[in-house]
Amino acid sequence: MKLRDWILIVILLFCLPGYAVAELETIFGTVRDAQSGALLNGVELRTADDTVFSDANGCFQLESNAAEIVVRLPGYLAKKIPADFPLHLRMQPFTPKALYLSYWAADSRDRRDQLQQLITETGMNALVIDLKSSRGDISFRSQLPLAQAVGAQKVRTLKDLPEFLAELKRQGIYTIGRIVVFKDAALATNRRDLAVHTLDGYLWEDREKISWTDPFNPEVWDYNIGIAKEAASLGFDEIQFDYIRFPAKSDLMFSQENNGDNRVAAINGFLQRAKQQLADYPVMTSANIFGYICWKHKDQKIGQRLIDLAERVDYISPMLYPSSFSHGVPGYKNPVEHSYEVIARSLQKASELTGLPAVRFRPWLQAFRDYAFDRRSFTADEIHAQINASDASGSHGWMLWNAASRFSLAGLQQVIPFGELNLVDASPKAGDSTILTRTEDQHYDDYPML
Repeated sequence: MKLRDWILIVILLFCLPGYAVAELETIFGTVRDAQSGALLNGVELRTADDTVFSDANGCFQLESNAAEIVVRLPGYLAKKIPADFPLHLRMQPFTPKALYLSYWAADSRDRRDQLQQLITETGMNALVIDLKSSRGDISFRSQLPLAQAVGAQKVRTLKDLPEFLAELKRQGIYTIGRIVVFKDAALATNRRDLAVHTLDGYLWEDREKISWTDPFNPEVWDYNIGIAKEAASLGFDEIQFDYIRFPAKSDLMFSQENNGDNRVAAINGFLQRAKQQLADYPVMTSANIFGYICWKHKDQKIGQRLIDLAERVDYISPMLYPSSFSHGVPGYKNPVEHSYEVIARSLQKASELTGLPAVRFRPWLQAFRDYAFDRRSFTADEIHAQINASDASGSHGWMLWNAASRFSLAGLQQVIPFGELNLVDASPKAGDSTILTRTEDQHYDDYPML
């Protein structure tokens, strides 16, 4: 075919009525709170070819030919709806109150049933489910070739995940899929080019004898995001990233120079890419961070800088276990004796540092025995002091951590009214030094803070 023939075809396609390229349709409407009827500002509405946010009057206008719209706003349930117009949407507010189902506990039908019963009996409404463990095991059937290649599918504890999710949805339980990101023995040991190494070139292991992947490496990013996309397609309400940080050790070898700017850029880059690639799913995103990150602007040598993280996930989940503040926080030297104050003050500091509303934070709370102070059991009094502090602070709910997923009705059913927040001045003072110690629940590693 000659050049003039190609030119004629192009002219016909773009100029003749029968071949005209379809114009984008205008989709417009309003968004309200389903309970109060209040118009909602800042609601994200996304199609395959356009993304907008509702204005102060709750109004929006999309230019799109897409068939569906994903709608999300922190504090509300995300959803996907047909692209019609005009649209008068109502968003359902939702505040998760969650228990934790560990990788190995998920393999026990009895343990699953027990947690579901506890959620029903205590008025909770959410479950955090391990999808990828710190050893790199993926609990459900993944189609990712790399997952097969590195042995991440050898032990699947959620062989019936689609059915289990459907069961939880029938019960009205909000589902949060937890993915451990850079701490990953399977990927690091089987793909050493993606791993963290010692300065003399050996594969590095932490004190649990678990190797880590390099947070700078885009292939590591894409592998974990691929797992997240599979989970989102299965119908999880939220994807939660854990261990989105560098090892707290300076004498290690990475693919880039290990300095503060590079670390922060790597963590931000991963979360930004994850947010972009999950944007087409009706799913929220969250990231677990160290409790002390709520108190400082710096990245604390692990790449987690609070104000940057806030821009890249819907919810930030600080791990505010009183026992983890082993040398206290400013104003409170023994956190396990002041659980309420430490939780409330940490959430308050996080809002002050970021300028974000409290609804953007959802803390992990302690439901395991103290290991740093007096070895006390965390029973109803201690657990509900933390819950009441979180509620009083206006956070987006809370999650209870117990590494073995051992919870009891006796520890959860008590109701303790909270009073006015009455906190001492907890501003950091010059010379304050706090050390975060490793816990028996494997949610922390040692590193210096403040």
